Amino acid sequence: MKDQDFVNYFENKAKETISAFKLFNKRDKILVAASGGKDSTALLYLMKKFGYNVSAITVNAHIGCYSDESLSRLKEFCSLNKIKLHEITLRKEFGSSLCHIISILKSKKINKTSCSICGALRRYLLNKYSRKLKADVILTGHNLDDEANGALVSLFSGNLKHAARIGPLISNDSFVSKAKPFYFVFEDEVARYSKINKFNVSYAWCPCSSNGARRFYAELGINDEKKFNLISNLINNKDKLKKHFRSSDIKKCSICKEPSSNSMCQTCNILSAVKN
Repeated sequence: MKDQDFVNYFENKAKETISAFKLFNKRDKILVAASGGKDSTALLYLMKKFGYNVSAITVNAHIGCYSDESLSRLKEFCSLNKIKLHEITLRKEFGSSLCHIISILKSKKINKTSCSICGALRRYLLNKYSRKLKADVILTGHNLDDEANGALVSLFSGNLKHAARIGPLISNDSFVSKAKPFYFVFEDEVARYSKINKFNVSYAWCPCSSNGARRFYAELGINDEKKFNLISNLINNKDKLKKHFRSSDIKKCSICKEPSSNSMCQTCNILSAVKN
């Protein structure tokens, strides 16, 4: 497929997902969770190109040069495309970098992967600040490969309750809605689109992800057809899964008062383990 034909295909695929699943509209205030990588940069570019009311929000985890270089690329991109960027830092919010938090937990023999810690802290901050910024929806650059790998993590860990939350849109009154316009495009398609547009982005794995479950499944080499079939089957059975695995009532965390499915949220659990 020629480059221009591919660009049209890729952009139409994103448009179709936005329309078919009613992810958001031109009146909504949209925040893209951006990292400086190919997926979120391509998503930011497209939302701006499509004429949506979009800003970027990033969480600086202070992972050495990796975070510094990613943030620099993201700032350059946002400046060039006249997109407002909101930066949150782990050091300012929690007093420590991600690497420091991980090292303390490891020293206490607390068995959590780097990705699970990072994911919990990022989700917490994105929801908290998206509410403060009065966003209607947070967009993430998750592609079909990401979703298939996440589904495999859920299935092989026996966490079908998590699999029941699959889909391009996650909506709950206690949290800002999260949408994934790249839900039905593959990672190599995002990479090709990024390269055609000459985005200055990183295509490397995060250096902290070496022990992550998602990366393990990503590196198994499962073919695209099987990934697509997995996601399609889960979406087709989503109503049955949701009925069987009903979501827990959302409470307020006893420590930070943020929404949580338990009496203490994951982030406060992590921070409490670091301090005690």
